[in-house]
Amino acid sequence: MMSYMNNDKRVKIIIYKSTIMNLLKNLFTLSIVLVAFSSVGQKNSKKSPNIIFILADDLGYGDVSSYNKNSKIKTLHIDKLASEGVLFTDAHTSSSVCTPTRYGILTGRYNWRSKLKSGVIQGFSKALIPQDRATIAGVLKSNGYKTAAIGKWHLGWDWANVDEGFSKVDYSKKIKNGPTTLGFDYWFGFNGSLDMAPYVWVENDQPTMVPNKFTQNTGQAMWRKGLTSDDFDHEQVLPKVTAKTVEYIAKNAHNKKPFFLYMPLPAPHTPILPTPEFKGKSGLNNPYGDFVLMVDSVVGQVMKALEDQGIADNTLVVFTSDNGCSPKADFKQLATKNHNPSYVYRGHKADIFEGGHRVPFIVRWPSKVKEGISDQLLCTTDFFATVTDALGVDLKDNEAEDSFSFLSALNIKSKAAVRKSIVHHSINGSFAYRKNEWKAAFCPGSGGWSFPRFNSKEAKELPKFQLYNLKNDIGEVNNLQDKEPELLEQYRDELAQIVLNGRSTVGAKQKNDGAKRWAQLNWMSDK
Repeated sequence: MMSYMNNDKRVKIIIYKSTIMNLLKNLFTLSIVLVAFSSVGQKNSKKSPNIIFILADDLGYGDVSSYNKNSKIKTLHIDKLASEGVLFTDAHTSSSVCTPTRYGILTGRYNWRSKLKSGVIQGFSKALIPQDRATIAGVLKSNGYKTAAIGKWHLGWDWANVDEGFSKVDYSKKIKNGPTTLGFDYWFGFNGSLDMAPYVWVENDQPTMVPNKFTQNTGQAMWRKGLTSDDFDHEQVLPKVTAKTVEYIAKNAHNKKPFFLYMPLPAPHTPILPTPEFKGKSGLNNPYGDFVLMVDSVVGQVMKALEDQGIADNTLVVFTSDNGCSPKADFKQLATKNHNPSYVYRGHKADIFEGGHRVPFIVRWPSKVKEGISDQLLCTTDFFATVTDALGVDLKDNEAEDSFSFLSALNIKSKAAVRKSIVHHSINGSFAYRKNEWKAAFCPGSGGWSFPRFNSKEAKELPKFQLYNLKNDIGEVNNLQDKEPELLEQYRDELAQIVLNGRSTVGAKQKNDGAKRWAQLNWMSDK
């Protein structure tokens, strides 16, 4: 027996079926969209660049042949990096010596805001960066990066059971307050410079071997006598740092997470120890030139590792130095070969003069950055804000207080403020302030190691302050402090405000660290 539906019921069934079909189609479309968005998200996460920061140690501006047409050292690998990226001609370290510059790079904060107001720390020194201070490694780690540091730390950590004379360190136990507490997932390296005992490798927090011997050498390859472990060979430190870096790149090249690798080299700082294949290679009859070529080779090996893994195009590589060249390079001997590590600039490492802190600074990122040359004023503290700007990461008021993004100088769109001025700092705690073409140094003499040294007879006979027009006088020869007193006073006021505000970027006022007594702040006595 058959039953028939009336027309209304049939219409309702047809509508119902149509609705179901449309719903299924919409669900199918939605699933495709969700898969697409998921795919885009995965692609975007993969597009976040790997980041490598290579920091040479005591490499002069004039030692890199792409910066100095008269350089007698041909740095072919660094030059290639420059030809494929942006070469900055007006880049500066936050200090003219090691430790403070490293502090500034990792924290995005001027080094003199820390407890260290002058000089550097030593191999047994306690940690300079407190655990509650944000670092670029920590920020990147919290934003999906794997982070590693391989090489020379020189920012202090806490050895186990150390006594006041540093004679009873327990090297069998882990160190504390080192790189792994400051945002780095992995660490391999040593604590001080290669001429600062103890000479011990530390992987993550564990010394790799208990030191049982003392080493000492003399001459240009000098290092301080100190306790050394059997697996620590001074001549092989740079090759070992390089091998560990290449190994890290190979292991992490194809992970889901991008990586940030901080590579602070121990060269060409003393001890100047080129390996046999590099001895005499520079033709300068000077081991320093050979050691620079060894650093250049390291850059080549890192770039080859990126190419071999197929990740070079989307890896942001920064190459720079922590300050100017050290006089240990033997400037007089190099001059006989017509090579000047400071190029046309006055002074060298430790000084307030340009040779102390103006450094090569190269950025390569082929998938985003076209090659070129930039005269944008830049400080090594600016790495922090530039990376976070590129990734769209917002910074807190108490993070990277002296870091300006230079993303726009890479021809990448950015709404971030551009650096207009910079504070320089020398080894003895002297300050200088640069804005536009004018530079005011608030000390007599070099503030460092070159002539005239601070408190020398010659320096005491000089004016209290210095003012140079770098556009007309790049060699800082003509002190115009008596001819431009109003400009000098303006710069003194601006620098004082930067010091007192605890920041040079826009944001809430912050506190500086350490005691209220500041080295060489007599220029600010009435502020």
